[in-house]
Amino acid sequence: MQVRIIQSLFLIAFATLTAEAQVNSQTLALTPPMGWNDYNHYNMDISDAKIRSAADWMVSSGMRDAGYAYVNIDDGWEGERGVDGIPHPNNRFPDMKALADYVHAKGLRLGIYSSPGPETCGGMVGSYGHEAQDARMFAQRGIDYLKYDLCSYIPILKAYSKGDPAKSREREMEVHLKMENALRATGRPIVYSLCQYGRDMSWAWGPAVGANMWRTTADIKDNYDRMSVLGFSQAGLSRYVSPGHWNDPDMLEVGNGGMNRDEYQTHMSLWSLIAAPLTAGNDLTTMNDETKSILLNREVIAIDQDVLGRAGDRVYADGPIEVWTRPLANGDMAVGIFNRGDYQSPVELDMARIGIQHPVLARDLWAHKSLGRVSTPFNSVVPKHGVVLLRLSQRDDDRISE
Repeated sequence: MQVRIIQSLFLIAFATLTAEAQVNSQTLALTPPMGWNDYNHYNMDISDAKIRSAADWMVSSGMRDAGYAYVNIDDGWEGERGVDGIPHPNNRFPDMKALADYVHAKGLRLGIYSSPGPETCGGMVGSYGHEAQDARMFAQRGIDYLKYDLCSYIPILKAYSKGDPAKSREREMEVHLKMENALRATGRPIVYSLCQYGRDMSWAWGPAVGANMWRTTADIKDNYDRMSVLGFSQAGLSRYVSPGHWNDPDMLEVGNGGMNRDEYQTHMSLWSLIAAPLTAGNDLTTMNDETKSILLNREVIAIDQDVLGRAGDRVYADGPIEVWTRPLANGDMAVGIFNRGDYQSPVELDMARIGIQHPVLARDLWAHKSLGRVSTPFNSVVPKHGVVLLRLSQRDDDRISE
C-alpha cells in the first residue's frame, strides 16, 4: 500500500513539474553542496558584519580552496514585509545586495533562509502566500541558495491531512513545488534545499519537486550520540541519491567542541561516504589545527565530491562495528570501518564481504598513508567512536596518492 501511495505521488508531481524544475535538478549541485551556515554557532545572533567576516575566514583558512563554496545565512535576517509584499531585511542587514556582491567577490556564493509557513522557526516572516515575490527578491539580491524550513507550515499540513499520510505527502509536495516554480521563474540558478526533517519520506519525492537536497533527519546536536543516531540511520537510503539530488542528515558540527577528534572524524567520514552536503557550522575565527585537519582533509572531501554521484551504504554490522562502502567514479571503492562501541576494538575485515576478491591497493585517508597492496583479511584497530577510512583500488599502479 505504501509503495502504491508513493508511486501515485510521483505521478502527481511529475504531471505538474515545470520544465524549469527539470532543468534545475539536472544542472545544479551535481556534487553535494559544500559551505558554511551560521546557525550552529551563532543561532539567530547574526549580522552583515558576521557574514562578511565568515566569507573572509573561509578564504584565509583555505576552506574556499578546499571546495566550501556557500556562505549561508540562516534564520534571523528577516525584518518586516512591506506594503508591497516584499520582505525587507532587518537593520542588521542594511544592504543584502551589497553583501552578496562582497561574498561573490571572494569567489563564494550566498545562501539565505525562509519557510513555506507564515513564520520561520524563530518567529520571523515566512514566505507563505508570497512565494513569487520572495523568490524575485532573492534573485535580485544575488542569492545562490535557499534553505526552505517547514516549521510553521507543519500545523497547516496536519490540519489539512487529518492524519492521512497520502494527503500529507501530497500537500507537502505541492507547497515545495510552489517555491521551486517561483525560483525557476526568476531565471537565476538557486540551489534548493528542503529542511523538513525527513517528514513524509522526503527522499522519495524530493527530486520530483525540483529539490537539490532534502533533510532526512531531525536537527543535529554537537554530541556523539545524536550525530551517530542521525548518521547511521541513513542506511538503506543510497538509492535515492544521484547528481543534483542529495540526502541531507543536517549540518556538520566539526569544531564546535562537543566531540573529540575520533568522533568528528567519524562525523566527516560518514557524511562523505553517504554523499551528504558538507555544511560546516563552527566558529571560523577560532578554528584550530585539529578542526582544519578534519574539515580540510582533501582526500576525504574527494570521497564526498566524487563525480559518479552514487552514495555509499552499510554493507554489514558485527556488534558495534559497522562497515560502509561507496563506489567511486574511477572504479575505486571507499570503505569506512566504524566502531560505535565504547572501547577500542581490533577489526578483521573480510574483503569478500565487501565484494573484493583479489588483493587491492589501499590508502588510509586520515593517516594520509599508503598501505600498499592488502588482501583478506585486512586487520586494523578502530578507536572508540572512531573510524578507519580507506580508499581501495584494483588498478595496477604501485601506490594510491593524494
